[in-house]
Amino acid sequence: MNFLEIILIALSMAMDAFAVCLGAGTQARSSGARPTFRLAFHFGLFQFLMPVLGWLAGATIERYIAVYDHWIAFGLLAFVGGRMVWSGIHPEEGSQKNDPSRGWTLVLLSIAVSIDALAVGLSLAVLHVNVIWAALVIGGVSAALSLVGLTIGNRLGMRFGKTMEVIGGLILIGIGLRTLITHLMG
Repeated sequence: MNFLEIILIALSMAMDAFAVCLGAGTQARSSGARPTFRLAFHFGLFQFLMPVLGWLAGATIERYIAVYDHWIAFGLLAFVGGRMVWSGIHPEEGSQKNDPSRGWTLVLLSIAVSIDALAVGLSLAVLHVNVIWAALVIGGVSAALSLVGLTIGNRLGMRFGKTMEVIGGLILIGIGLRTLITHLMG
């Protein structure tokens, strides 16, 4: 597998992270250097770790996870997206606990956007690709596209306010539905 192929895989793996960051960036709590760094760093880190874990686990764990990984991703994205929609509709009830760049929300989003990378890691093992090099590229591209998504989302959030937070939540739910439908139909 050559470098261009690894870059294309990295770009395809980073699209969910980009879209989630676009939605998360619409929240005022996700603007600023620290929340931006936390989201981009964690998304890049998880996108790095998941292929390595998939490569290490080999066929053993992949066959068990493949049966329901799409349900996990859907559930996590729908949960976080639903909280964002609720917070956008009921701003008086919004608080730091809904910050997508902190705590369990950050962990859940990181897992949701990178769970498919387990299967990529398995594929890399079968193809005898240097998994560390490929995972570094995948993680780096994911972190970079996460920064771009957050930047665009922050600008939209500042301009359109809570409406963009609701739209961002709906985007997360839509990504979860797309993941679920793609796996069920494919």
